Amino acid sequence: MAFALTLPSLPKRYQPAAIWALYVVGLAPGVWYFYLAATGGLGFNPVKDFEHLLGIWALRFLCLGLMVTPMRDLFNINLIAYRRALGLIAFYYVLAHFTVYLVLDRGLILSSIAGDILKRPYIMLGMAGLLMLIPLALTSNRWSIRTLGGRWNTLHKLAYPILLAGVLHFVLARKSMTLEPVFYISIMVILLGYRLVRPTLMARRRAAKSATTARTVSR
Repeated sequence: MAFALTLPSLPKRYQPAAIWALYVVGLAPGVWYFYLAATGGLGFNPVKDFEHLLGIWALRFLCLGLMVTPMRDLFNINLIAYRRALGLIAFYYVLAHFTVYLVLDRGLILSSIAGDILKRPYIMLGMAGLLMLIPLALTSNRWSIRTLGGRWNTLHKLAYPILLAGVLHFVLARKSMTLEPVFYISIMVILLGYRLVRPTLMARRRAAKSATTARTVSR
């Protein structure tokens, strides 16, 4: 039986304000790092540091977005209302990370960008993650959910290869297996591995619930 943790639910009338607060809090680190980079507060190589920090926060929010489902399934913590915001914040960080790379790091010089990609294939993984994120960001609205129907769920399963591409991009960029890459690899394995066992887990839960209901009715 899954452990259930009951939390006080936020009244629906307060949820829009809470979601906007999540955007403000979630994007605050990026704004702060921009300020530090502009004022010389990021050390010897502010562009690289700024680029790296944006990428780290993108990875964190990708992980947080994929934690929503297991948190609901296993611990009865329902944060579905905030999943779209978590995904969009991750997208904004990825987009900012990529923009800093193109504009500040490579100076929009195509030959420099092409040479960097050939020399560092992990950049292609990052670009692939961004390209997959774009349709998810564009369809993160109620109109798209209604219009696409069941295809919307299929499309948004791209979140899984996006996380894989993001973690590989980060690990290969670090060039050493320190505690931080190991941490994100572990989180990725847990989150993606859960998706593999979830159908079996949910089927067993439904069967147990049906059996319990049948016993209650027969009494």
